[in-house]
Amino acid sequence: MRKRPRNETVVTEFLLLGFSLLKETGFCLFIIISIIYLVTVTANMFIVIIVRTERSLHKPMYFFIGGLSFLEIWYPSVTVPRLIWSLKTREQSISPAGCMVQFYFHFSLGATEMFLLTVMAYDRYVAICNPLRYLYVMSTRVCTILITGSWVIGFASILAPCLQISSLSFCGENQIDHYYCDLGPLLKLSCSDTSSVEKLFFCLTLFIIIGCFILIILSYICIIRTTMMLPTAQGRRKAFSTFASHLIVVLLFYGPIIFMFVRPSTGGLLHLNKMVSIVPSIVTPLLNPVIYTLRNQEVIAAMKKTAVKINVFREP
Repeated sequence: MRKRPRNETVVTEFLLLGFSLLKETGFCLFIIISIIYLVTVTANMFIVIIVRTERSLHKPMYFFIGGLSFLEIWYPSVTVPRLIWSLKTREQSISPAGCMVQFYFHFSLGATEMFLLTVMAYDRYVAICNPLRYLYVMSTRVCTILITGSWVIGFASILAPCLQISSLSFCGENQIDHYYCDLGPLLKLSCSDTSSVEKLFFCLTLFIIIGCFILIILSYICIIRTTMMLPTAQGRRKAFSTFASHLIVVLLFYGPIIFMFVRPSTGGLLHLNKMVSIVPSIVTPLLNPVIYTLRNQEVIAAMKKTAVKINVFREP
């Protein structure tokens, strides 16, 4: 149990160390991450617009893809703009209140994405294992409830640990060895007893991450079993193409997340966690639009149709 020494000053701001780089290297990283972020936001926004405007994509699967792209606009926006600003200006300070806000929204959106990926796995399960009832089971009302529920539960689940962390005392050291306010580096700076917060967060992340992951795995066991029972190779290829993109996204997102959070203590691997966190926070939001468009002929056709419309509107 840690207590605050009387002679230590209460922290009034934190310093996000980000990536310790030379000025020239930092500028190159600033350019690279800025481009990645702009492409990520633009690509995901484009998918949201296409799914909403093209009638051929008004199906449950694309409704969820649009919902995921909408989420991927906001998820990196919580941390990446602050990182870009820090790389450009070398400004590292962030207020405790700002740190808590960033922590809450980052982990809430991350939890929302886990629930949404689980819902998308259920959608693929119904589409392949019960195709005749698919449109009835996955009605517009049900899809709306599932997406809304993912957001509500995701944001509600992180509220308790965030309130506990905000009540901790911070004194002395104020340097966070990360590019955003992550749990491990924050707890390391606290001079309060953090054992209850660590246990709560570990149990919560274990329940959300492993719980969602198990549901996804069970869905895909049923999906793959049904796919292998199809009589023709063409039918199996078609079925595989409908869930392969989602499976790739799940593996890209859950791999780093499980490594970072599903273990009792992260104290000795904080720097490694910082590097691994780049994948779900920066890389995956960029790859999601690419994965879903390059492997989906309907989305490609809708994109071409939209591009033609734009060119027509631009003609004098």
